[in-house]
Amino acid sequence: MQITVKEVATKKELNDFIAFPLRLYKGNPFFVPPLHFDEKATLRKDKNPAFDYCEARYWLAYKDGKIVGRIAGIINHAYIEKWKNRYMRFGWIDFEEDPAIAAALIGEVEKWAKEKDMKAVHGPMGFTDLDHEGMLVEGFDRVGTLATIYNYPYYPVFMEQLGYTKDADWIEYLVKVPEVIPEKMEKMASVVERRLGLQVLKAKSAKEILPYAPAIFELINEAYVDLYGVVPLTKKQIQYYTKQYFSFIRPDFVPLILDKEGKLVAFGVTMPSLSAALKKAKGSLLPFGFVHILKALKKNDLADLYLVAIRKDMQGKGVNALLMYEVNKSYIRNGIRYAETNPELELNTKVQSIWEHFDAEQHKRRRAFIKHL
Repeated sequence: MQITVKEVATKKELNDFIAFPLRLYKGNPFFVPPLHFDEKATLRKDKNPAFDYCEARYWLAYKDGKIVGRIAGIINHAYIEKWKNRYMRFGWIDFEEDPAIAAALIGEVEKWAKEKDMKAVHGPMGFTDLDHEGMLVEGFDRVGTLATIYNYPYYPVFMEQLGYTKDADWIEYLVKVPEVIPEKMEKMASVVERRLGLQVLKAKSAKEILPYAPAIFELINEAYVDLYGVVPLTKKQIQYYTKQYFSFIRPDFVPLILDKEGKLVAFGVTMPSLSAALKKAKGSLLPFGFVHILKALKKNDLADLYLVAIRKDMQGKGVNALLMYEVNKSYIRNGIRYAETNPELELNTKVQSIWEHFDAEQHKRRRAFIKHL
């Protein structure tokens, strides 16, 4: 049957675009649906401040009147300006197991890229580095996370058939939390804290962490500046992400390390895993999705380690040991047995060296593909 591709033009079509993976992955035990309201806010021009420097178009593929695929095309002008690459991004790509569907969807993005005089198409990527990025190429039998993409094994196969090759890989680890803090880690943390005159913020509520939100995002801008595809977050984006996500954080899972002047030196953003809760909620907070999420935040034996950053002038001085000491104290105190890392670029050996001191399994790999036009 003929495949037709139509650009998303109405609110209903945008809702269909967001909802399509729920049907595609129905019954799949590894897929974790994103929150519908979060997806909608990200994709809407009137909500997402990334549209200050981005253009985007979305398409749906149909077969026999039924939606069988989706894709987004994104032009990030800040990326082009910083990296001097006229590349278009594709993201939010999902399709049934038919190479013709994948070809039709990618074809729309490539057509737009050529119209805009782009030299390549790469992805999957979002508007910013905080959006979902990287197509799963290893770890299809592992449950996804709130911050990552899950896809079927045929996705990367079809991408390669369409002429796309590896541009960058991210890897992820499943880390076993020690039952007690190793003596060596405790001593090292104590020495670093004393020698550098550092202090750990003992926040009891998210409200106490909120004043540090701008500094957290500024540190992200500084520490992640050279990572693949990253462009700095604007003040509007920092305000947006603070409002969007800080209500979810548990302060004892977000260690902040300060210097003598009370300025932020390092942080770790980690949370009890929401994967099981989101599966039960099917991506919606209502009518009872929020109940599953609240339960997961209160009682869990699995955590997600989202972001870690250390100020550049403090890197290589052992601050990471103090940070991981605080993270592990929180995990042990809260009954966390395992932690799953966010995707880390395979060439980012500084971050990966942290896990050498733990019982850690590299269990997933995801890829950014590229095709030069």
